[in-house]
Amino acid sequence: MARGGSPQYKIIFGETVGNPGLDVLDIEAVSAIAHEHGVPLLVDSTLTSPWLIKPFDHGADLIYHSATKFLSGHGTVVGGIVVDSGQFDWERSGKFAELSQVYAGFHNMVFTDESTVGAFLLRARREGLRDFGACMSPHTAWLILQGIETLPLRMARHMGNTERVVEFLANHPMVSRVGHPMLETHSSHKLAQKILPRGAGSVFSFDIKGTRLQGQKFIETLKIFSHLANVGDCRSLVIHPASTTHFRMDDAALVSAGIGPGTIRLSIGLEDPEDLLEDLKRALKAAEKAAEKAA
Repeated sequence: MARGGSPQYKIIFGETVGNPGLDVLDIEAVSAIAHEHGVPLLVDSTLTSPWLIKPFDHGADLIYHSATKFLSGHGTVVGGIVVDSGQFDWERSGKFAELSQVYAGFHNMVFTDESTVGAFLLRARREGLRDFGACMSPHTAWLILQGIETLPLRMARHMGNTERVVEFLANHPMVSRVGHPMLETHSSHKLAQKILPRGAGSVFSFDIKGTRLQGQKFIETLKIFSHLANVGDCRSLVIHPASTTHFRMDDAALVSAGIGPGTIRLSIGLEDPEDLLEDLKRALKAAEKAAEKAA
């Protein structure tokens, strides 16, 4: 972004941790850049949840969550949440005429006059409901609220289980890489220790030493991990991108996208950690044998 705040820039967006590499966002540094140029910082905190980090404390202006994930915790609803910190001055920025000037589409309302601290959220709520029908059903909202009541207990268990699984995988001879910031080898290790002391989440990837066929065999052998593309569930989930979401790409294209033929993404759930480790051991052994048969 050029100095002086080029007008085409309206917002900076980032994730607390990237999916699935778990690169940690330096929220304080990025928010300082955003505010220098008069734009807000929007942070997706889905994979960390409020129990692991509160982005507003680090300078973020807007937060959103996919409530389908950790907030509800059971993968049974579809929902999302947007939160406005009330700290960004939309009028002073001079970049948001849709909030600071008369809007004929909503009874000539000036949203910054109606709500000096929550103008964005006010328009998002009123116009979103009226024009897009983005209204959550009462039952869905109730299920999410039920899930939030147990969020601290679940997140503590998620992180405890994740620590066990990461340590196991990092020391297994069939595993070439584990992408979690709790490991000193991860590029975001120091930053994660600073701003995510409770943990950097339970969704991460690792690479097995092998082919697509071995990756498929690994998945097929698992009994406790469910083969699903969702994350943040109370159940442990697994997906092999090379044979599912990215199966049309050849190995060279996969590498350019940061994915290998043996890349596996896990979302660690709430099961007994010993059961999870046993499931992984059995699947890794099967993947190893698949290579022997192919040879």
